[in-house]
Parts: sequence; structure tokens; C-alpha cells
Amino acid sequence: MHKDQGILLESGTNELEVVEFGVADNRFGINVIKVKEILNPAPVTKIPHSHPSVQGIIEIRGEVVPVVDTAHALGLPPSEHPDQNKFILSEFNQTKIVFHVHTVTRIHRISWEDIEKPDKLYQGLETQITGVIKMNEEMLLLLDFEKIVADINPESSLNKETLLQLGERERSSKKILIAEDSSLLRSMLKETLVEAGYTNLVLAEDGRSAYDLLLESSNNDRNIEEEFQLVITDIEMPRMDGHHLTKLIKENSKLDLLPVIIFSSLITSDLKHKGEVVGADAQITKPEIVELVRTIDQLIL
Repeated sequence: MHKDQGILLESGTNELEVVEFGVADNRFGINVIKVKEILNPAPVTKIPHSHPSVQGIIEIRGEVVPVVDTAHALGLPPSEHPDQNKFILSEFNQTKIVFHVHTVTRIHRISWEDIEKPDKLYQGLETQITGVIKMNEEMLLLLDFEKIVADINPESSLNKETLLQLGERERSSKKILIAEDSSLLRSMLKETLVEAGYTNLVLAEDGRSAYDLLLESSNNDRNIEEEFQLVITDIEMPRMDGHHLTKLIKENSKLDLLPVIIFSSLITSDLKHKGEVVGADAQITKPEIVELVRTIDQLIL
């Protein structure tokens, strides 16, 4: 899969490309920038006593990669047509993982503005969906792959116990705005930063909500630095992604002095330039919470 064309060379456009795939009778999507390659299924070596959603491991060009049975992880039935199955080799959180899906159909180019947040009334898959894309009369569901992996391996997610290496921490009144669409990660990030001494936190569900808060704060007589001292943003979020949020902040003369940290599973050597182009002050990959706290310290203490 080629990534050297179109919007993938641009930053801050609030657009993305989504690979559509099927599991059972459901249509899902994964951000192209998480996809390294689409492969035909290969023999999988089973691992005794592994998580039931982990099929085993395979070797891809000399590298051993775990294979996740996406249907099992979502509580959906297995494939009725194994000959159509595909392996999606992905990379995020600095880790490569293969997701076994039933079909891969096409790539869609869309705006984050066209992605709706999942309704809180959804049942079952609600916590594993980050967005809903309306496609004509059907819908495409964006899966929260980080959540799937965290359910399988909790150690891959945020862990406040790692903060012990920072030693004793003092309380700070510095006000931090956090833009993160995952309710699970929002609560974990809040709990972890409070543990690190940062208790004055404002949480936003996506980039649009965060930017509206900043605009509202900058419209009074006080400087934005008196209202907020730092912004932490994820990249993948419905309505407005973190790159576009950062770009808008750095292009607004009332907001541009505000430090912005991009905290995302998509901080790789290949993609780091996208955050640099939009003016991010720092970029840290999830779940490196100790590095995040150290960077916050450097920027605002």
C-alpha cells in the first residue's frame, strides 16, 4: 500500500483515508496511516495459554508479529468464506500487529468533520468504536484498535505505576486542556496526570470541542496563557483531528504561544514530520506517560 501520495503528504487538512474491511456482516474502517500492508493469510503458529483473541504469531520479513482474530475480539462470528480473508499488518504504539479480518474492500478519503461520535446508547461494540461514518444509506464504523489491544494486553495502555520512577511530585495549579476522544483514555490520562501532580485539568471529547473552548477563553480580556498553560491532544478524533487542532492554534495570534503536545499512538519516525509541520511543541507516543510528564514539566513549570 503506497502512502506517498495525496493528502498523506499534507498536514492539518482535517482529512484522512480509511481502509474499509468486513468482519461477519459488519463494515469497519482503519486509518490508512496505521496500515503497513494488506496480506493474504499465512500459516499461524499458535502460542499455548495466550489470550483467546490472539491466534498466534507469524513471521513477516524476518520479524515476528502477533495475529489478532478481530472477529473474536469483537464478539462476532467467524468467517463463512475463509478464502476471502485478509491480514492487515498495522503499526501503532511503536508496535506491529496483524489483524485477521474477513474482507478488505476499498479506501475512502473523508473529512473528520464527517465522522460522528458514537452514541452513548450504543450497546456491545460502543466502547470499541471511535467514530461512525455515514456512507450513502449504510454506515462504516471506525474501530478503536488501541482499545482492542489494551483489552488483550493491559500493560500496553497507560500505567500510572510507571510514574514511581519520577519520585515525589508537588501539586501544580497549571491548567491543562486535554483533547482525547476515547472516554477510557480520557479518564486514565486524567487519573495519571493527577497522580503526577497536575490537578487542574479540562477534558474535551475531540479537537473541535477543545478549539471552541480556547476561542471562548481568548475572547475575554485576559491572555490565553492566563486561562490555559498547555494543550495535550490525540491525533485521531471525530470532527477535528489533533493535527488540524494544532495548526489552528499555531495560526491564531491569540493562541499561538500556547504549548501543544501531541500524545498519540501514531507518533512514528515516518509520521512525526506531520506534527512538526503544524507546529507541535512536542510529540510523544502512547503510552509513554513518564515522557509526557517530563515534557509537561519542561514546557510549563
